[in-house]
Amino acid sequence: QVPLVESGGGLVQAGGSLRLSCAASGRTFTSVAMGWFRQAPGKEREFVAGISWSGDRTYYTDSVKGRFTISRDNAKNTVYLQMNSLKPEDTAVYFCAAARSGLFGIIYTREREYEYWGQGTQVTVSS
Repeated sequence: QVPLVESGGGLVQAGGSLRLSCAASGRTFTSVAMGWFRQAPGKEREFVAGISWSGDRTYYTDSVKGRFTISRDNAKNTVYLQMNSLKPEDTAVYFCAAARSGLFGIIYTREREYEYWGQGTQVTVSS
């Protein structure tokens, strides 16, 4: 059973918006940091956004600051990524991930700090 399931991807025109969701299944991730990563064709997977276990701290890669917002609802065991002002360069498969820890409210940006991954959802932004 896949522990994390992403949804909400799709095709959108440049300037449009999408909201990705990541629902936990079979496990609870309310005490660990969560993150969103993406992988564009021919490129390595990269960190996009992260959120602390409580949701009071967030961190973004520079290219999405001011456009993307990560949030979480621990009561629903779900993490979200609101993506506005989308650009063609945002086209990628987006993955959510649960970190190995949530201590001290740390947000992790490296893949090796994440233990569980979803299967990804495709986001395509047309110009």
